[in-house]
Amino acid sequence: MNKKIVKIVSIVLMAIMMVSVTVTSFALTPTDLPGNPGAQGTTEIANVGNNIIGILQVVGIVLSVIVLIIIGIKYMMGSAEEKADYKKTLMPYVIGAALIFAASAFAQVIYQFFTGVQS
Repeated sequence: MNKKIVKIVSIVLMAIMMVSVTVTSFALTPTDLPGNPGAQGTTEIANVGNNIIGILQVVGIVLSVIVLIIIGIKYMMGSAEEKADYKKTLMPYVIGAALIFAASAFAQVIYQFFTGVQS
């Protein structure tokens, strides 16, 4: 009973502290920032970023299709025990392929978001 009261009191105190702490921020939004027309090299960096994202997407797609073909051929040619093993390897493959596609798409979305903020 005593430990329960201590836990409840500590949770209530933490909630009160979180609510009572307020921070006033006098910051600029990205649209309020003045541009630097004299900046050099920004288009080159943007082009390199686009090239890297494109290469990652192509390599990820090609590798995932090749691995899927290999697993599919092994699954068709395997015995019942081997098919069970290939089914076990298929789930990590699907997760890995989804992460590759999601990572490259996520990087591209972030890049487009920040290039939209600058203009």
